[in-house]
Amino acid sequence: MAALPPYATTGERIWRFTFNVICVAIFFFLVFPILVVIPLSFNAVPFFTFTKEMLAFDPAGYSLQWYEDFLTNSDWTRAVRNSLFIAPMATILSTALGTLAAIGLSQSHVPFKGMIMAILISPMIVPLIISAAGMYFFYSDMGIQGTYLGVILAHAVLGTPFVIITVTATLVGFDKSLTRAAANLGAGPVETFRRVQMPLILPGVISGALFAFITSFDEVVVVLFVGAQQQKTLPWQMFTGLREQISPTILAAATILVLFSILLLTTVELLRRRSERIRGLSPG
Repeated sequence: MAALPPYATTGERIWRFTFNVICVAIFFFLVFPILVVIPLSFNAVPFFTFTKEMLAFDPAGYSLQWYEDFLTNSDWTRAVRNSLFIAPMATILSTALGTLAAIGLSQSHVPFKGMIMAILISPMIVPLIISAAGMYFFYSDMGIQGTYLGVILAHAVLGTPFVIITVTATLVGFDKSLTRAAANLGAGPVETFRRVQMPLILPGVISGALFAFITSFDEVVVVLFVGAQQQKTLPWQMFTGLREQISPTILAAATILVLFSILLLTTVELLRRRSERIRGLSPG
């Protein structure tokens, strides 16, 4: 954040200080629960509180047993396998559909673009419980409720809006004269997309895919309605563990998910900056 100029008024300085305090308070409110979960996941006893040994930094108060349980317990490993199967499949489907939808909506001759966009991104706005109930009845009539296909389709529905938004934002700075030039040189629509358009919008596509992956990997409400015991994902296992069997293994799983999410979001930010540099929206 840039420093205030020397000629800033007293009111501006007070507002600057107040703004910084509000930002720090919001950051603390959002991050502090995560900072509490991480050390508790190393607790040597099956409690969700800091023991005297932990507060005294006694090595006897810390243990990796809950991480070992997470990696060896069949319930947790099966949930991880399901998540690592469902999330990538849903990501591939939502990325393909979202990219095509964004490219189609970027065309000037498409009528009712605003209404179509509102419908396509509605899964982000409609409460998940409503979407989950609707998917449950719809998929039950189709005979795919309680199947991997049903869960993948449901997660793809939730992830597609993120792809549409990120790809649409990337297409804002796209030079359409490049596609016209490719057409004039004899390239067909598919070849133009593959060799001209796709390389330029690829950072936005990958960013959207990562958001779709995070949405699918962290989703629990829809899978409770659409899935069955065989499709139990990691968030579902954590939700079940909080209700039926309280164990610090949940904290170990949460810590791993936090680190995984930080890695993905860092990748998204790097791709966003690369996309801006490619489109000439930022220096360097």
